Amino acid sequence: MQKPPEILCIGSVLWDVIGRSTQAMQAGSDVPGRVTRLPGGVAMNIAMTLRRFDLRPALLSVVGQDSEGIELIRKAEALDLNMNFLYRSEDLPTDQYLAIEGSNGMIAAVADAHSLEAVGDKILAPLENGLLGTAERPFEGLIALDGNLTLALLAQIAASPLFTKCDLRIAPASPGKAERLLPLLGHKGATLYVNVEEAELLCQQSFSDAQVAAQTLVARGSNRVLVTHGPKVAALADSQVCVLAAPPAVLPSRVTGAGDTFMAAHIAAELRGLRGVKALQSASNSAAAYVAGKSEG
Repeated sequence: MQKPPEILCIGSVLWDVIGRSTQAMQAGSDVPGRVTRLPGGVAMNIAMTLRRFDLRPALLSVVGQDSEGIELIRKAEALDLNMNFLYRSEDLPTDQYLAIEGSNGMIAAVADAHSLEAVGDKILAPLENGLLGTAERPFEGLIALDGNLTLALLAQIAASPLFTKCDLRIAPASPGKAERLLPLLGHKGATLYVNVEEAELLCQQSFSDAQVAAQTLVARGSNRVLVTHGPKVAALADSQVCVLAAPPAVLPSRVTGAGDTFMAAHIAAELRGLRGVKALQSASNSAAAYVAGKSEG
C-alpha cells in the first residue's frame, strides 16, 4: 500500500516523443539521430525528479483509457509514482508531446494537451471530495502546478479555496503558454519558476538577465520568483532578498525537461532544509547534470 503523497503534481501527464541528433539543425534539416518515447509532461517530469530525491509525489491529471494510457500508467507505477488520483477518460486520447533537438538546442516542438484542456476542473476532484482535501479543509502540503491547464482553469485555481493553505509552486509549460499564468501572479502562497523568455512575456518587456527579470516580477506582485537563463546565472527573489547562482558549464545532450528538473530539484533542496542561494545552486547543479545527460537524486 502506497503512503500518502507528500507533494501533488497537477498538469500534463503524457508521452514525450523526442527526436535527437548530435548534429546542429535548422528548419528543414534531415539528419540521423535517435527517436525515443518516454513518460513526460511537465507534471510528470517534476514527479519523476521528485521521486529520484526519495519524495512521494502524486499526479492529478487526465490519462485516457486507450492502450497508450494503460502503458503510460504502467510505466509510471514502475517508477513508484502515485497514479491513484488521475482522471481516466473513456473518450479522450492520452496526450502527447513531440520535439526535435539538435546539438544547438531545441529546433521545434508541438504539445498536444487537448485532453487535459478538455476535462477542465475534473482533475481537481480529489482536492474537494475528501480524498486529498475539501473547501473547508484544503490541502496544506506542497503543490506543483503547470501551465498546460487552460487560462480559465488557472484563473479558477487562483481564486479557489482549495488552494489557500498549500505551498504552491508554479511553472509555465512553455514560453507559448506563459501568459496563462497571469491570474496566479498575485497568489500569496505561490513560488513562480520561469526562464527569462517567459518572464519577458509575463511582463511585456525585455530583460538583460535573470536578476532583473526576477526583481521585476516581484515588484509586480509575485510572492517569490525563480528565473533561469539557460547556462547563465539564475536568480531567486522575493520582497526581501535576491540571490544568484551560476550553473556549472556542461556539454548539452538534451533540453526537453530541463526546466522541470530545475523546479523539482529546488523543491527537493528546500525540503532537505536548504534555503536561499544554497537551494538555488543545488537546483542549478541538478538541471545542468540533466542537460549533460546525467540525473541526480
